Amino acid sequence: MNDIILETIGLGKSFETASGPVHALQNVAQKFTRGGCHAIVGESGSGKTTLANLILGLMQKTTGEIVFNNQTLPEHRIKSQRRAIQLVQQNPLSALNPRLSIGASVRLPLDVHDIGPRAGRDKRVADLLEEVGLGAEFATRSPRGLSGGQRQRVAIARALACEPDLIVLDEPTSALDVLVQARVLRLLDNLRRERGLTYLFITHDLAVVRAISTTVSVFQRGRMVESGTVEQIFTNPQADYTRQLIGAVPVVTDDELALRDAIRAGAPY
Repeated sequence: MNDIILETIGLGKSFETASGPVHALQNVAQKFTRGGCHAIVGESGSGKTTLANLILGLMQKTTGEIVFNNQTLPEHRIKSQRRAIQLVQQNPLSALNPRLSIGASVRLPLDVHDIGPRAGRDKRVADLLEEVGLGAEFATRSPRGLSGGQRQRVAIARALACEPDLIVLDEPTSALDVLVQARVLRLLDNLRRERGLTYLFITHDLAVVRAISTTVSVFQRGRMVESGTVEQIFTNPQADYTRQLIGAVPVVTDDELALRDAIRAGAPY
């Protein structure tokens, strides 16, 4: 079986402005291995969010191709393609409809994509909430009554409801405090390993990258300047820009090493 789940070929995105075209993404060619956690890092405006939006089908590309599960994705995705690639956003409060209960939010993708028998969907919602470390009793609660970490777990459960192959995580822990962040990262790592998921992890936090990712791609001004394993990028960066990014990050602390080791060792979340 081909272990490449996603490939971008000459991918580009430009925006027309009064002063001429702005190239948000240029000629990105990359392959993503099935089952990995692939971090996309760079400063604001580097193109990492544009890349995520193109992969999700939220924007139309200007040039190139996106190949997913050995099929070139069209501009207008069919339902099965939208189901297979899911998003977990940075701010779960804005991502969840405040008028819907937690259970209704998690159930919505089951109804939209007609997943499983209708009579069994409430049980499926309960199972998903349990899987992300919440209880079935959360189904009746409102998003505003939950903490930030709990809301992010709900967003993860909703993405899992679609039984996706790929999840795009857009700064999923940046709004959380350090303790909650560690628990959510551990949950994500467990789910990836247990379900065989693939993650595309958009982040500016290199400490998180070191803790959870398998590979890293570094973007600058719409171009991918370097890509490799976490060890390669952090111990032997080739590009000047990558060295500057890493040089701006504090050295690995005992706390950060403990966080990484806890995540990898399977500490309770």
